[in-house]
Amino acid sequence: MLTFFIIILIIIVLIIGFLISTYNGLVKSRNSVEEAFSTMDVYLKKRFDLIPNLVEAVKGYATHEKETLQAVIAARGQIQSAGTQAERLEAENQLTGTLKSLFAVAEAYPDLKANAGFIDLQQQLKKVEEDIANSRKYYNGSVKAYNNKCQMFPSSFIASVFHFEPRTMFEVSREEERENVKVEF
Repeated sequence: MLTFFIIILIIIVLIIGFLISTYNGLVKSRNSVEEAFSTMDVYLKKRFDLIPNLVEAVKGYATHEKETLQAVIAARGQIQSAGTQAERLEAENQLTGTLKSLFAVAEAYPDLKANAGFIDLQQQLKKVEEDIANSRKYYNGSVKAYNNKCQMFPSSFIASVFHFEPRTMFEVSREEERENVKVEF
């Protein structure tokens, strides 16, 4: 009789240990996702802050390219008004696409391409874009690990009980990546 209670006690301790371990693993993964997003957010903010300077530099040379400049400004505004993390990531994708159009416009203006201020801004933006790409890889890796834990059995059971929700990856819009940038003279 005593061995039966000891066996039951051991089973209960193992189950409780499993539950605690799984819960802590989910919390650790969720915190990694949040830390990865915060890291990426620093670079996204740097890019966000460079945009007005870049628009002003282009404005002085390409006065009749208002549509492109307005698209960049509108995309920047969408980032500010994004309510959720998924909306913010989508707005960042739109901004990336409009920046490509802005640089395509700059190609049509040799004086602008030779302007030291514009070249410096372009180099800064290029560096920030590389940092964003690297941090996006880290973020997406963290999201993948977290989502796997939330969706794979048996941790999916713990995740659903404690309301751990899968996160959205930060993917570049495939349509924008595959489209050729139109340059009109």
